[in-house]
Amino acid sequence: MVLSQKRLGRVGSVEIPKPTPGPSEVLVRILACGVCRTDLHVVDGELPDGPIPIVPGHEIVGRVESVGRDVTAHAPGDRVGMPWLGWSCGICEFCRSGRENLCPYARYTGYQLNGGYAEYTVADASFCFPIPDKYDDVHAAPLLCAGLIGYRAYRLAGPAPRLGIYGFGAAAHIIAQVARYQGRDVYAFVSPGDHQAVSFAQDVGVTWAGFSNQKPPDSLDAAIIFAPVGALVPEALSRVVPGGVVVCAGIHMSDIPSFPYRLLWQERIVRSVANLTREDGREFMKVAAEVPLKTHVREYALQDANQALDDLRAGRLSGAAVLVP
Repeated sequence: MVLSQKRLGRVGSVEIPKPTPGPSEVLVRILACGVCRTDLHVVDGELPDGPIPIVPGHEIVGRVESVGRDVTAHAPGDRVGMPWLGWSCGICEFCRSGRENLCPYARYTGYQLNGGYAEYTVADASFCFPIPDKYDDVHAAPLLCAGLIGYRAYRLAGPAPRLGIYGFGAAAHIIAQVARYQGRDVYAFVSPGDHQAVSFAQDVGVTWAGFSNQKPPDSLDAAIIFAPVGALVPEALSRVVPGGVVVCAGIHMSDIPSFPYRLLWQERIVRSVANLTREDGREFMKVAAEVPLKTHVREYALQDANQALDDLRAGRLSGAAVLVP
């Protein structure tokens, strides 16, 4: 399923040859691919300068079919996951300091590299990693971005006993389970009037769930904003304690409106999360192997990718959409 025109908003079914892996790549038969909000930003043209045509999708679970001549870490038959970060240069100051997520030459799966809305793909072998056996293919797919990016945002929020989460979708429902397992209180904020999302958050086991314009029953030590809504930044700042952290976890967000300095004063912090590192992936998969995560998914056939994108765009999903070839 290929995006063939910028800002098209839809993908189309196209037959293309099975790719051949390069020396450092693996050829992977795709078993499942999650549908991420970033995919919407790609197909709706909100991310600039992506090549066209492109196969979207970066929450990929697959089986290695063949490997390039230099690959030693994976073998045919291995089940692997492929995330958003598909390649980094390894030599810039960011890569050399453990911050490959900020590499200015990085390339991203489903945006600059063909992704998982397909039957096969190739990937740099060093950017693929094993997935805990306890998750089947469909339920493992959301771990590859919703889980990974959510976990990076969660770490950067710090050791907050009371954690607010704004936007309760695929990433939030995974990270809420991690936080609750680790003994934290989780406060879920959803769009005003979205009672279905409130019920979903309550079913996941949060401490409290309500609307994003409501005052929670307790002040927050930190907040993570998964919804791409800039107006939530001052809202979240108004709910965190002095010294609290507000983490913006999306790759794209609407403009943040002006707000009074008093919301930021007393050493409150606003920070963003950009992409992920391979170390994030390895660390989160260890967490996923330990924590009994239940990913809530809705399965779609690959040819129904546009329906999955439309359902995500319209807010009709609780949890994550997953495409299966």
